[in-house]
Amino acid sequence: MKPRQQRMLAVGLAVVGVAVAAGLTLRAFEENMMFFVEISDVIAGEYPSERNFRIGGLVVADSIQREEGSLDLRFSVTDTRCDLDVSYTGVLPDLFREGQGVVAHGRMAGNDLFIADKILAKHDENYMAPEVAESLGKHVQDQTASLGGRSSECETG
Repeated sequence: MKPRQQRMLAVGLAVVGVAVAAGLTLRAFEENMMFFVEISDVIAGEYPSERNFRIGGLVVADSIQREEGSLDLRFSVTDTRCDLDVSYTGVLPDLFREGQGVVAHGRMAGNDLFIADKILAKHDENYMAPEVAESLGKHVQDQTASLGGRSSECETG
């Protein structure tokens, strides 16, 4: 083999190696990516059904239900427009309480229940996850523009 052919073979193998490495990296990112979905979109059915995703909002007052001596918990989260029931089994963060912002990781079970694998609560009274703050702000502006009240598209019954 001539030196020129050897260089071309080396360059070709390097390009193939970089392409394979980039492909494997992108595939790993795709499998581990977790989307944030607004509660209103979840209620509308616009969420990834085949994978976990995150929701966020405020814990609805008087919605926390827990059997004594159990780690099973059920509560509602709102984005000020729609409410979504969340089920979680495990130890909650110390700052979890009604009226506080939370982010839940998990997936939907049926049409109206989010099964959470992990619950994150904000860590001080001034901080809220950027996605949650943006979602709440957007829906508060929508409600102000329509002169108050929850949207009829989220009402049941």
